[in-house]
Amino acid sequence: MRQYDLSPLYRSTIGFDRLFSLLDQVGGQEAATVAYPPYNIERTGENAYRLTLAVAGFGEAELSIESRENALTIKGAKEARKEGDVAEMLYQGIAGRAFERRFQLADHVQVTGARLENGLLHVDLVREIPEAQRPRQIPIGSGPRAVAPAKAA
Repeated sequence: MRQYDLSPLYRSTIGFDRLFSLLDQVGGQEAATVAYPPYNIERTGENAYRLTLAVAGFGEAELSIESRENALTIKGAKEARKEGDVAEMLYQGIAGRAFERRFQLADHVQVTGARLENGLLHVDLVREIPEAQRPRQIPIGSGPRAVAPAKAA
């Protein structure tokens, strides 16, 4: 992946520094660490989303989901095999390695639930904008405008 110098954009924009730092982070990640486990992000409603990760072979006890500020972190770690479980692996196509996947969440996006079914971890998210920040209609008045009288000097 190419590296781009975003410093000129820092000088000419206001309020986009978080976006540019995210772009810097993405540019520095290696492709191999980003590829596992595969995932989908889908929109399920106007303000609802679902994140689906393919976590075949992991149980609920081996997965953890943490939401902190504007970041969602999903971790998976397989339990170590017991000494009594001796099996000779002839071919291993199902990856069982530990992983940690981070997602940046937009403002006001909250995790509403998670479930594991058929080897897929589904995490439901919703964007709930506070009432004070929602757009509102401003009525346009057509009556005469009151003018304040000028003071004598």
